[in-house]
Amino acid sequence: MRAVVLLSAGRHPLSARPAPVPVEMQAIALARGLGADVAGLHAGAPDLAVREALGQGMDRVTVLRIGEADDAVAALAAALAADPPDLVLAGNRGRGGEDSGLLPYLLAEALGWPIAANAVALAAAAEGLAVIQARARGARWRLVVAPPAVVTVHPAAPPALPFAYARARRGRIEEQEGRSAPLVPRVAEERPYRPRPRVIGVAGGGSAAERLRAATEVAGGGRVLVDPPPEEAARELLAWLRALGFSRSADE
Repeated sequence: MRAVVLLSAGRHPLSARPAPVPVEMQAIALARGLGADVAGLHAGAPDLAVREALGQGMDRVTVLRIGEADDAVAALAAALAADPPDLVLAGNRGRGGEDSGLLPYLLAEALGWPIAANAVALAAAAEGLAVIQARARGARWRLVVAPPAVVTVHPAAPPALPFAYARARRGRIEEQEGRSAPLVPRVAEERPYRPRPRVIGVAGGGSAAERLRAATEVAGGGRVLVDPPPEEAARELLAWLRALGFSRSADE
């Protein structure tokens, strides 16, 4: 199996110095765990953060030289379509640039490949590649994708491999001319905020987690009272019920 890890020009959040993106280094570890032949791919100018990725478990990185005004998705899609790997791994979000997290989805759309998001584990399966996804509240979801495919990695994935200075010295960076295509601005639709009424479900419906959340979450407003007198507690409770529309005052 051949795997390509997309590398970005990461920056440290405090010092702004070049630094590898942690979730991309975790992607390298996931690919190595599959026993795949792992290579890196970067579109843009050569960057120190990309070079440091060589010490995290890969032997070579290809840098596609493009201008600052060029579209990285077009350059990456052209390179991957010319020599398709079995798997393309990317972080779910970069660090130091626009950090929108849209590049893997735009790349999968350009290639016509399936995409699986927020992977925390990968395993070979008879139908293709089994992906364990991270879900809300620590839940996990298993799905199978047919290669070639794009997979984004979640920060909850296993940690990156230890940095090896000798591997970083042995690794090589190959520079190529990337496809030059102007970056087309993507227009997003803006809508004014409109408050929506809160849906109150039936107490007996939904999963156990949903019923627990409905019973414990605060509906909004109110005050925190510590050992209040009974009269004050009753007044606060009645005011809270009236605010929710469950009770009316005597003069209404």
